[in-house]
Amino acid sequence: MKSYLIIVLIFALYFMGINTLNAQENGESLKEEKQLEDEEFIQEVEDSKQPYKVLHAEPLYVDLIRDLGARKGEKEWNVGFGLFDKTDYEEYELLVEYEFAPVNRLGFEIELPFAFFSSDVSVDGTPKNTLEGLQLATQYTFLVSKRAHTSLAIGYLHKFKFISFDSFGDENIHEGNVFNPFFVAAKRWGRSLHTLIYTGPEFERLFNSGKTETVMAINANFHYMVPGTTNFIGLEMNMEVEDNDFEMTMRPQIRVEISDNILMGLVAGIPIDRQNERLSMFCRLIYEP
Repeated sequence: MKSYLIIVLIFALYFMGINTLNAQENGESLKEEKQLEDEEFIQEVEDSKQPYKVLHAEPLYVDLIRDLGARKGEKEWNVGFGLFDKTDYEEYELLVEYEFAPVNRLGFEIELPFAFFSSDVSVDGTPKNTLEGLQLATQYTFLVSKRAHTSLAIGYLHKFKFISFDSFGDENIHEGNVFNPFFVAAKRWGRSLHTLIYTGPEFERLFNSGKTETVMAINANFHYMVPGTTNFIGLEMNMEVEDNDFEMTMRPQIRVEISDNILMGLVAGIPIDRQNERLSMFCRLIYEP
């Protein structure tokens, strides 16, 4: 898919989401009613059950393992689909993940990410279709401050990297590992403004090379949540530092409620100083049983 087609899709999806947000905001006639509705909604999320948790906006592309301050019994299914226009080929991403909290403030995630590549471009070194690996992660929220509207968490993500589909049966399916400890800090400013940072080193070690590659990931987020809802519009900035080389992708995004327990997130990708990637888009469907 060429860049201009991705641009058309991005704008079409964004206008759909923005129209949904505008319709909700226009339905409230008075500012005081909006504030009261928002305060009641936040109180319902944070105080209706124990222990206390702060309402935060969660980024859509590099998402959290589970809500910060997760409560025992919470769970969530995610299905994501992405289109990425690379310099020499197109990449199609599909992921399925399950999140759950067995105890208060502790979350776990199981994810299966797939990657497929265009077959109409014949270029040496083009990646092959693959199940990228089995991804397991955990996250513990060690601080929830009601007064400061702040949450802090630490976590660990481990990916068992797999070989491409066409090599199944000929080689060991497990080709290496990715080790990723991380830290999360989030704060809500007032009722609607949210900031969050998700950062940590990623160590990738492949068996055939015996070398370990290290990347420092820094993901900064800014969101505005529509009063009285969990709908938001915001910006996610995915930054990577490797061997003094800095890369960043800006990801404007929007999330809307489809029903009481189904949400949809739409993300555009705008690379900054990335030599092998152009525009991209990503869609995430979230189901909370």
